[in-house]
Amino acid sequence: MPFALFLLGVAVFAQGTSEFMLSGLLPDIARELRVSVADAGALTSAFAVGMVVGAPLMAGLARRWSRRGALLGFLVVFLCVHVVGALTSSFAVLLVTRVVGALANAGFLAVALVAAVDMVPADAKGRATSTLLGGVTLACVVGVPAGALLGQLWGWRAAFWAVALLSGPAVVAVARSVPGGPVRQAPALGGELRALRAPRLLVLLLLGALVNGATFCTFTYLAPLVTEVTGLGDGGVPVVLALFGLGAFGGVRIGGRLADRRPVAVVGGGGAALCLGWVALALGAEIPAVTLGLVVVQGALSFGVGSTLISRALYAAPGAPTLAGGCATAAFNVGAACGPWLGGTAIDAAFAGEGGYRAPLWVSAALVALALVTGAGALAGVRRKGRAGQGVHRAS
Repeated sequence: MPFALFLLGVAVFAQGTSEFMLSGLLPDIARELRVSVADAGALTSAFAVGMVVGAPLMAGLARRWSRRGALLGFLVVFLCVHVVGALTSSFAVLLVTRVVGALANAGFLAVALVAAVDMVPADAKGRATSTLLGGVTLACVVGVPAGALLGQLWGWRAAFWAVALLSGPAVVAVARSVPGGPVRQAPALGGELRALRAPRLLVLLLLGALVNGATFCTFTYLAPLVTEVTGLGDGGVPVVLALFGLGAFGGVRIGGRLADRRPVAVVGGGGAALCLGWVALALGAEIPAVTLGLVVVQGALSFGVGSTLISRALYAAPGAPTLAGGCATAAFNVGAACGPWLGGTAIDAAFAGEGGYRAPLWVSAALVALALVTGAGALAGVRRKGRAGQGVHRAS
C-alpha cells in the first residue's frame, strides 16, 4: 500500500476519535449541560446527520478541486470547530459544532476514499479502503479510550482539546504527502448521478446503513451499559471501549483481505454471527467475562462486515468514481444517525432500572437480522435472473 495512504489514515484517526469518543463522555456531558443521557446521545446523531448530508454534497463540490486543497480545507475546519466545542457551555452550540465538524469530516472522507482507490490497482479496492478505515478502528483502540480517560481526569472538554491538537500533525502530514492535482478527471455530473441508481449499489448502501445502525445503536450507550448493567464502574469504560476498538481493528484488517475475494462469505457469515453476538450480549451483559469477551468479537464483526460493504459499494459504482465514496459514507452515517436515536428511544421505552440499558442490544440484533433478510432476498433475485438469462441463451 502507498505510504500516502497510511498518512491519510492518520487524519482519519483524528476524525474517528471525535466521532466515537462521545460514547465514553455522554454521562459527563449530560450532567454538566443538564440534559438527559438520551438527549446527549443526539450529539452522536447530529454528527452522523452532518456526515449524511455532507458526504454527497462535499463530494460533489470537491469534484474538480485540488485533492490536497480539499483535504486540507476540510481538516482545518474540523480542527477549528473542536476548539469551539471545547470552549462552549451551551448544549445547542455544542450540537452545532458537531454538525459542522461532521460536514468537514464527510468531505475529507469522501475525497480520501476516492484518493485511496486511485492509489492502488483496480482489484485492490477492498485493501485500500480497509487501510484507510484502519484509522477509524485505531481511534476505537487508542483515541476513544484515551478520550474517556481524559474525560474522567479533567472533564469532557479535555477530550475535545485533544482532538484539536491531534488534528495539527494530520494537517502537516496531508500537506506534505498528498499530491496537489485534481481528484481525477471527473465525468459529467449527470452521468454519475444516473450510475448511483444501480439496484446492486442501492442494496449495498441499504445493507451498510442497517449494519452501521446496529453498531452505533449499542456503541453509543456502551458506557452506561458497562457501569449500570455489567457493574464494572467508571474505570471499566475505557477498557471496554479499547477492547471494542481492538476487535474493530482486527476485523477491518481481516475483512480487507477477504473483501476482494470472498465478499458474500464475509457479509453473510459475518452478519449472521454479528446478529447472534448482539443477542448473546443482551442476555449476558451482567456477567463481566461475557461483556469483555463479546465486545471484542462484536467490534471485529461490525467493522469487518461494514468495511466489506463499503468496498463492494465502490466496486458497484464504476460510473460514479467521484461520488461513490460520498454516497457510501452517507449511507453508513444514515445508520450512525438512526442507531443512537433508536437506542435512546428503546432506553426511554424499556427503562426499568438497569434493564433499560440492554434495550439497544436487542435493537442492534433486529437491525442486523433485517440486513441479512434483505441481502438474502437480493442475492436470490440476482441468481434467479442469472438462471433465467441462461435459459433464454440456451433456447436461442
